[in-house]
Order: sequence, then C-alpha cells, then structure tokens
Amino acid sequence: MSFTGKFQLETQEGFVEFMKAVGLPDDLIEKGKDIKSVSEIEQNGDQFKVTVTTGSKVLTNTFTIGQETEIENLTGEKVKAVVTKEGNKLIVVLNKITSITELVDDNTIINTLTLGDIVYKRVSKRVA
Repeated sequence: MSFTGKFQLETQEGFVEFMKAVGLPDDLIEKGKDIKSVSEIEQNGDQFKVTVTTGSKVLTNTFTIGQETEIENLTGEKVKAVVTKEGNKLIVVLNKITSITELVDDNTIINTLTLGDIVYKRVSKRVA
C-alpha cells in the first residue's frame, strides 16, 4: 500500500490536552480544535513529502526513510529527526513527542502523537 494521497481529518481525541502540553497558546488551541485539516502525502519509494493544511497554516516536511532530516513540528520549531518505516507505519521522535502514522487501509490513516502519558489521536479519510 502506498501512503500517496489526500486525507481529511475525520475525528480526533486528546487535541486540547496535547496542544497545551506542547505549549501552544490557548487562543490557537481554541481556533484549531474544530478545523478539519487536510494531509497530502506524496510517496516515491523511501522519499516522502507531507503537506498538512490547517486553516491558513501550511506545514510541509520532506524526508527519506532512515536518513536524518529537519522536520518542522506543530509549534513551528525545526527538529532534526530520523523517520523509520515498519510495515504500514511511519515512526518519528521529535524531542519528547513520538509520532506514529499508520496506513490502516487504502482509505484511512491514523496518526498517534504521544508525549509522556498524553495521547493525541487523529483519524483521517482519503478524499483523493
């Protein structure tokens, strides 16, 4: 299965708690909690380009599996990290946050972000 496609956020759990824990200001948390972000993923072998559009904010990261790269996180900070792939999962650790993006089937991606015991889970469905 290829990760390539456009996916829109369907459901999310733990957004407010997680965003507070990473230090996002309350006004941005309030604005962002109801926005249905769109993730566009382009996969070419082990090379990926991931663009996440949340309202007017666009976050684009490119990386190659197993190679160190600079990834912009949710707060806009750039962090050096290595993305690994295990089966249908992309795994990366950014500072203390572990992100696992799993392609569950051709139409569903589940992204789980963990910071200590706080978990933020996003389920997105393919729109293109």
